[in-house]
Amino acid sequence: MTSVGDALLLIGWVVLGYYLVVNGVYLIVHIAALYGVRTDLKKRAAGTMYQRFASPFFPGVTVVVPAYNEEAVIVENVQSLLNLNYPELEIVVVNDGSDDATLSELRSAFDLRRIDAPVPFDVPSEPIEAVYRSDDAPTLRVVDKVNGGRADAVNAGIWLADQPLFCTIDADSIIDRDGLLQAVEPFLDRPEETVATGGTIRVANGCSIDNGTIESVDLPESRLAGLQTMEYLRAFYSGRLGLDRLNALMLISGAFGVFRTDLVREVGGYETASVTEDFELTLRLHRYLRERDREYNVEFVPEPVVWTEVPESRAAFSRQRRRWYRGLLDTMARHRRMLGRRRYGSPGVFGYPAFLLAEVFGPLVEGFGYVIVPLAFAVGAADASFMLLYFGLTVGVGVLLSWFGILSEVWSFRRYDRPMQVLRLLGHGVLENFGFRQWKTLIAWRGLYEYLRGETSWGEMRRSGFDAD
Repeated sequence: MTSVGDALLLIGWVVLGYYLVVNGVYLIVHIAALYGVRTDLKKRAAGTMYQRFASPFFPGVTVVVPAYNEEAVIVENVQSLLNLNYPELEIVVVNDGSDDATLSELRSAFDLRRIDAPVPFDVPSEPIEAVYRSDDAPTLRVVDKVNGGRADAVNAGIWLADQPLFCTIDADSIIDRDGLLQAVEPFLDRPEETVATGGTIRVANGCSIDNGTIESVDLPESRLAGLQTMEYLRAFYSGRLGLDRLNALMLISGAFGVFRTDLVREVGGYETASVTEDFELTLRLHRYLRERDREYNVEFVPEPVVWTEVPESRAAFSRQRRRWYRGLLDTMARHRRMLGRRRYGSPGVFGYPAFLLAEVFGPLVEGFGYVIVPLAFAVGAADASFMLLYFGLTVGVGVLLSWFGILSEVWSFRRYDRPMQVLRLLGHGVLENFGFRQWKTLIAWRGLYEYLRGETSWGEMRRSGFDAD
């Protein structure tokens, strides 16, 4: 065996060892998630302690919807918000300088009229050109502003919000009618400590939606969207729920999160220079509150669901995931002081290191292994048994973790309740390991390259619109 072959084989073993460590971390999180599912099921069986609508304690919520070129989905989105079961609600749609028909679609659908009064105070965003109120839906306001990006648009909505809580939701998303009630319950359980909650994101592709309501739930016909459906189940019902039970929740998704309005204003709102501003804000809140020794609660609530459109083209998917990876690198670098420090509690001691190992370096090391191990085999340094061990473990553990997420779905909420749907999900959990997963490692490497070059573009995802019966 040559020295080059020895080196390749050694690197192969190191990669395999790293992979096992990373997936050991995932396994801990997934097991914690199963305990979380059990706890949540018991809570649901006992019934909520609050009588919905009869309770005088539900705080008011402003739903902020940033919208840039969302003409295909914006009306259904706003209609779903108007359908929400919630006692005190206002909706603020922020048209972030769209150059399509987003604003005209809103004006036509909801009979908007311009408010002549000026904005009463300075808003830390790009200039606001007009504010509209709906004659048909008095709780709806539309803000028309100069384009500044998603974070800038959300900041405009936060500073114009009149309620003690605000909820962010993407324009390509539909929220369950009781979703906001469920997401706000931790604010009633622990009113002094709770500062943010997040719900579950599911894939809307393939579902039938009428007048802003999910009429029937089904899986997408597109294989790429189907694989993402399984990914989202794993990420939320295993990843987010497990980290929450370990008190190390690192991310409240911008697609569906509820926050205390005053606190987010206090920390300066969303970071406009970040392309994953939801992740950055969550870490900044952890740091801000820990550094001031304030008791607080950031919680994932699995029951409320928002349905979102995912990309069905390879190009759009690649753009989205490269942006996510660049944002991950940027946010982790911004908050590197948290790494391993007891001052930051579980987020610093467990959450940050877990993200660093699994989400930052994990796909890079895995992609490196897909090159090194076949090379070692080609030069005769690794035999067939090592190849089988390597790919058997990577595929086997990958399938196991994916099936954990599907188990949580079948055991708990059962939105996919037909046997064929469950079988298709199980099949996606296997198929993702043959091509899809390897492609995602290439996307991560490209994202790293773009980050090192200073790339900050958002990347546009064109909406196809929601399916209707």
